[in-house]
Amino acid sequence: MRSLLSDFLLSQLGAHTEGPMHRRLYECIRLAILDGGIRPGSRLPPTRDLAKELSRSRNTVSAAYDQLLAEGYIFTRAGSGTFVTDHMPDGAMARIEPVLPACARRAVEEFSHRGSHLLAHTGASPHQWGAFMPGVPDVSSFPHNLWRRIHSRLIRRIKPDYLTYSRMGGSPELQQALVDYLRVARSVNCVAEQIIITEGTHQAIDLLAKMLCNVGDRAWIEEPSYWGIRNVLAINGVEIEPVAVDSSGLNPPEMHSENPPPRLICVTPSHQYPTGAVMSLQRRQLLLSLAQEYGAWVVEDDYDSEFRFSGNPIPALQSLMPGAPVIYIGTFSKTLYPGLRISYMVLPMALAGEMRRAHSELYRGGHWITQLALAQFIAEGHYASHIRRMRLLYARRRTALSRLILLYLGPDALRDDSNAGLHLVMSLPDEIDDVALARAAGEMGVYVRPLSSYYLTARRKKGLLLGYACVEENAIEPAFKVLLACLARQHH
Repeated sequence: MRSLLSDFLLSQLGAHTEGPMHRRLYECIRLAILDGGIRPGSRLPPTRDLAKELSRSRNTVSAAYDQLLAEGYIFTRAGSGTFVTDHMPDGAMARIEPVLPACARRAVEEFSHRGSHLLAHTGASPHQWGAFMPGVPDVSSFPHNLWRRIHSRLIRRIKPDYLTYSRMGGSPELQQALVDYLRVARSVNCVAEQIIITEGTHQAIDLLAKMLCNVGDRAWIEEPSYWGIRNVLAINGVEIEPVAVDSSGLNPPEMHSENPPPRLICVTPSHQYPTGAVMSLQRRQLLLSLAQEYGAWVVEDDYDSEFRFSGNPIPALQSLMPGAPVIYIGTFSKTLYPGLRISYMVLPMALAGEMRRAHSELYRGGHWITQLALAQFIAEGHYASHIRRMRLLYARRRTALSRLILLYLGPDALRDDSNAGLHLVMSLPDEIDDVALARAAGEMGVYVRPLSSYYLTARRKKGLLLGYACVEENAIEPAFKVLLACLARQHH
């Protein structure tokens, strides 16, 4: 039986037709090592085995190996075999001509206007862990052993239905568990049929944009706001209108006859992202009234309301009015871990049935075993226990970081502290370039987000988003002092 490596080499030998066979084989292996097709540290087959698989003489393979060995691409270990080196020989990369095929060079010109706009405004970071990455929970504190036991128990008596495509908007068991949890925790009133399980908040917004908006329709977006929601709407042809946020949340503009009303009003009322503002009751009632007047849907993104460290819980906007024109979105990315990829929407009954059909048609959902495990995790009380435990942990970490900011930078640096969520905003003077500061900190291994990058308009506040949830307490001060050193260099 041929190995994957021999299949690969046979295909490459067909493209290398010049020169003796051992030289062609050498070149194929060398290029595969350089482009990562054969990884550093990989063990190469013995010459006898590879010769047999390639239907070539052993001398041919030995000659190729000898050349690779002489040039430092591979090494031998007595009694163990032949391995790819971890360090490429000097000048090796220079011997690869970086010539792209014509079709690859043209590809960038083929993106749509929406695609090009998306690529010009991306915000996703290559770093998703460490001090002080915002929006990331402490995934190491998740009760993995308990989760594994629940999952194993389900696997032992799995039904075929749970291994096929999802239907009805997700697992009925998880939908019902969410009904029971949301009624108590968030005052959300719904039945299971109103809930759609999605693979993250982005998918939920994508479905809403596709099904509720025509190209050119308008959406009100908080200013500042999370770029991911803006990009999902924009790629669907929805026009973005930034609406300023103050201490009471989104402040609706005065409407004039020449301004088209919004189709969607996207808000984070319980803990505005990124500023942390809490929408007042008066503003909430105004928003619901305007939505009814305009025939708009309010999209309530309730991404981390479980983590409020003082004061009373804030009920969801959805709960304020029977039949409210509100689409409630929640996620487990902040409470459990982002890689779970489970969020959910609570839709008004008038939309629910058709939206479930559309979700099945567009996304062909699955992951029923994971959804069943999560349903049991919630129903057995483990989810509520985990939230209580993490709330205490995050409160301690927030206090530790806040104390350092006050000690070194004074109260002005925490003037907008909301005492909730997984991050805080450290305010900066207008003369500080927060984008450059974030970049400098990142080069030192401390990852923060510049507040100004969350704005669409020119009136931008300066600051840094500091996530504390995924930073152990003993690591907070050293990381913060790195940030202070970067800030001091900017001052000079």
